[in-house]
Amino acid sequence: MADRKAKQLFAIDPETGETVKKIGAPGYWPMGLAWDGNALWSVDVKGGIPLSENYDGVVYRVNPEDGTVMHTVSAPTNSPRGLAWDGKYLWCVDNDQDKIIQFNPNDGTTIKSFKAPANDPRGLTYDGKYLWISDRINNEIYMVSPENGSVIIIAQAPGEFTRGLAFYGENLWAVDSQSDAMYQLKVDDGTKYRRTQAHKASVTYTHQITNFGPGDVKEADIHVAIPKDRPNQEIEGEISYSPEYTNVVTDQWDQKTAHLHREDIGPNETVRFEMKVDATLYDVRYFIYPDKVGSLEEVPRDIKEKYLANNEKYQYNHPTIKNAVKKALGESDNPYWMARDIFNYLIDNMYYEMVGGWNTAPTVIERGNGSCSEYTFAFISMCRSVGIPARYVGSLVIRGDEASLDDVYHRWVEIYLPNYGWVPIDPSGGDDKLPRDQANAIGHLSPRFLITTQSGGGSETMEWTYNSNDSWVTEPKTYVVSDHFADWEPRE
Repeated sequence: MADRKAKQLFAIDPETGETVKKIGAPGYWPMGLAWDGNALWSVDVKGGIPLSENYDGVVYRVNPEDGTVMHTVSAPTNSPRGLAWDGKYLWCVDNDQDKIIQFNPNDGTTIKSFKAPANDPRGLTYDGKYLWISDRINNEIYMVSPENGSVIIIAQAPGEFTRGLAFYGENLWAVDSQSDAMYQLKVDDGTKYRRTQAHKASVTYTHQITNFGPGDVKEADIHVAIPKDRPNQEIEGEISYSPEYTNVVTDQWDQKTAHLHREDIGPNETVRFEMKVDATLYDVRYFIYPDKVGSLEEVPRDIKEKYLANNEKYQYNHPTIKNAVKKALGESDNPYWMARDIFNYLIDNMYYEMVGGWNTAPTVIERGNGSCSEYTFAFISMCRSVGIPARYVGSLVIRGDEASLDDVYHRWVEIYLPNYGWVPIDPSGGDDKLPRDQANAIGHLSPRFLITTQSGGGSETMEWTYNSNDSWVTEPKTYVVSDHFADWEPRE
């Protein structure tokens, strides 16, 4: 461990925490430490010059026996933080430029660099396959691909200022300068996802149709999707309806809807159908290790048959989709990386805009923008075209305040990954600049969504809508308006 204030390097027994040896740091501001199997590497931001105001990072190779400097090289950046050895090259992070940099230890030449996961990278280590990076502002630790800088795992840091990281055996070690403590962290305990931040809420969803005349509505049907328990939510008690529904209908996607049927609705008459739900919502984060994801051949047959189907919204045989997939995919046949390639392609080639309507996947990709639903259709189309089962879910959303109105809603994708099951991916929510924020849309849901709808696309009850749907038969020249919204209230 390197200590800036003490200007020393400490060897620490991982079993007891006792210092077994200490040597002087090679410079005056040691900010990172790595081990290459024979010697220590220490990165210094002041270049060993006392009281220097100019940051000119220097990296030293240090003899662990007596602290003598064996080699010196200029760091590839002026503000290096953290240091890691990958067997051939060194890595550092720069918290001013927000970069991850791989460089040659002999002459400091930069081999490659990526954008850092977030805006204040500090600690850095390498586990033999992936980089691990801590961020001080977010108080998080990230598992990062050294190939392209993609953030794969997002985990909570053990302290408020995790400066240093090291990998030893199968465990990650973190040192925190606010608590002045070292932590041994288990990287993978087999947990597929973790729920935190339980949030109790009550939501009343209203779907209404109003006949403005002059004729009659001869008959009308309203279907309201019935939410159920999922990893991100628990339904508390009985769901109530006003008025009582006519019957409950289940579509081909096993989505249940409360169905209200009315006849002979006169001019200036409104039919209102309300569903009230009490629920506990959770922040859910999946921990997906790509090497543990099974092959597409391991996907169950019934899931393939249902969630690889083509239709008018997806059109995955369309030349636009085929061309997009060809450009998106790399060489990996791992379903996780295939989905990440498609995800990256969409956020690189689209921007969010609600332009009205829900167009087909080819149209959306050709246009280069879309709503959350249109991102969803495009992502599902591309995934299904390469054999990754995909479906969508739709939700009601808490809009900022706990007591809020939602009439916009949100829809995203779930893909099936062998050995993990259905995993949420939000391509529009992940269309962000920071790698951390992009990754936060993969396998993560915040406690502000009540999922009502799960569908593969197109339904005899819900069609392509979510949350609710309606239809009616009228006399000629009769004007009918449909409206729906959700009112949220906090619940103790």
